[in-house]
Amino acid sequence: MPNVSVFFLGMALSFLGQLPLGTMSMTATQIAVQENFRSAWKYSVGVALVEMVYLRIVLSGMQWIILHQSVFVIFNWVTVTFFLVLGILSFAAAQKQSDGKKALLLNNHLDRLILGISMSALNPAQIPFWFVWSGYFLNMGWLAAGVSSFNLFTLGSGIGTLGGLIIYMYGGNWLVTKMNTSNRALNKVMGVVFIIAAVAQVYRIFQP
Repeated sequence: MPNVSVFFLGMALSFLGQLPLGTMSMTATQIAVQENFRSAWKYSVGVALVEMVYLRIVLSGMQWIILHQSVFVIFNWVTVTFFLVLGILSFAAAQKQSDGKKALLLNNHLDRLILGISMSALNPAQIPFWFVWSGYFLNMGWLAAGVSSFNLFTLGSGIGTLGGLIIYMYGGNWLVTKMNTSNRALNKVMGVVFIIAAVAQVYRIFQP
């Protein structure tokens, strides 16, 4: 029977990895503030599902990933373009936006579960993150190479991702309400976050 500690290892790592300010977490805050917690939960579940899929791909295909780095370089540049466009459009929309209007990313009828899946799928930074940490845990003997162990680790990562996004959903909503932050100001913050994310992605691409 696989060690249950593997589940908590995946959960802890994913939770801590979700805490730094980023596009996924800030979008969860925006949805909670501008819509409701039910929609924010649906979005977060979508993010967590893709996180689990990426991790399972990494665990099952480490050798393939090593041999096909060029695929992820192309995917990284697509992500840079996506984040830059969203950042610029967020700033442009905020300039013309009334305080009650939703953010650019949320001003649509797309199901929030699908939004979470889409945004998480366009965030390939998860792949090197899980590739490095999974390899480290395997080398240390904390993660055993096997289907049951990999499944427990992946399930834990999904729960950890949800836990991190819950902090932003409820804590972010409380902070925005406490500070009486307008939607326009929040959307400008999102514009900054998207642009910083794009710059960080470029840095990762050129980092040796």
